[in-house]
Amino acid sequence: MIGYDAIDPRFRCVLPFEAEPAEVRLLRRATVAQLGQWGVSSAAEEVELLVTELVTNVIKHVGEGAPATLILERRYERLRVEVHDKSRTLPAPVRAHCDEECGRGLHLLASLAMDWGTVLTAVGKSVWCEIAARPAAVCRRAERARGALERYREDHPVMAAEGRSKAVLLEESAVELIADLLHWTAARGKDPDDVLDRAQTHYEAEAAVAA
Repeated sequence: MIGYDAIDPRFRCVLPFEAEPAEVRLLRRATVAQLGQWGVSSAAEEVELLVTELVTNVIKHVGEGAPATLILERRYERLRVEVHDKSRTLPAPVRAHCDEECGRGLHLLASLAMDWGTVLTAVGKSVWCEIAARPAAVCRRAERARGALERYREDHPVMAAEGRSKAVLLEESAVELIADLLHWTAARGKDPDDVLDRAQTHYEAEAAVAA
């Protein structure tokens, strides 16, 4: 929260709640509805999961019935999720071989969020996290590309290698696929640089809309 300026109230949603199991479903539903109004429904699955974990942590570690507040914000290219409660006990850091009670929620935040943290407030604490706010059109393009790259890699088993992450393999597949497309373009008598320039123009135009 430190360093954040005032936000347009149209992109800020404050949802007070009591830490009860039944509230989790209601908050998830409200979250999906709010993201739909902001045009970022593509992020709903991730945000729902984060809301579930943050609210569940309040129930487990602060106590059932404790008053708390969920805050959703859209800040340019990011979505921010905060849960405030009246306990000043900060969550324990994730440790190796940690069981569910000592940090599953924090581990999830670390794996899904672009950034996250905890802050002591005047009346308790806040746990917050941020993920990318991707409009549906951009998300569809990214998912379509991912599917194409996975199929491309399956057709080229020599590209698979042990000891490398799936993300690295997909990145290498992207380079190889682009190279193949440039060869195909040149074989048809077209200028590969022209194709790259046109693709870059399309990308920049859609990125500008998404910003």
